[in-house]
Amino acid sequence: MRTLSEHEAKNLLKNYGIPVTKESIAGSADEALAIALKIGTPVVMKISSPDIPHKSDVGGVVLNVKREEVVTTYNKLISRIEKAVPGARIEGVLVQQMAGPGHEVIVGLKKDAQFGHALMFGLGGIFVEIYRDVSFRVVPVGKKEALEMISEIKGYPILRGIRGKKPADIDSIADVLISVSQLAEKENVIELDINPLIVNEKGAIAVDARAMVEG
Repeated sequence: MRTLSEHEAKNLLKNYGIPVTKESIAGSADEALAIALKIGTPVVMKISSPDIPHKSDVGGVVLNVKREEVVTTYNKLISRIEKAVPGARIEGVLVQQMAGPGHEVIVGLKKDAQFGHALMFGLGGIFVEIYRDVSFRVVPVGKKEALEMISEIKGYPILRGIRGKKPADIDSIADVLISVSQLAEKENVIELDINPLIVNEKGAIAVDARAMVEG
């Protein structure tokens, strides 16, 4: 069993047509700056390590990094993580585009020894842990089942747009669910989490992802 880095997990998602943030791993402060300038600042900077699945818990994520802050932020991140998680394998720093505003949802996948892969959907970010408002289906999942999963959660009216907030593109969420279902049938994935998948009225994009694979 192997834990993929966020960048590896997103590359897997990309192979199945799931939109992900523009990003690259920097091995030096200068490389981080070059990547940031190519993507366009401000950017998100995250420590890249297969040994650190929850980067925010150890101070491994910095948002809204401006051009003049990239080099300093790179050096601070590396130093901070070396102290916070001694011995962790550090691949570098992931320099990532800042995603725009939208609804945060989660798409998950878990392999069960008896039933096979179960697909999960719910409100993402902090909401998934607080409300546990999620729906499940056993893979494979088609468009009908995907739309049912989305409409079943209690937070569905939020996605439809309330109190002046723009509605989410429901079809784009369904497309991601279908793609993850297809991924489950072809890849040796034990667990997968896309959290958050940010969805606005024009589409969805995976901002963070983690995965465990067999072998």
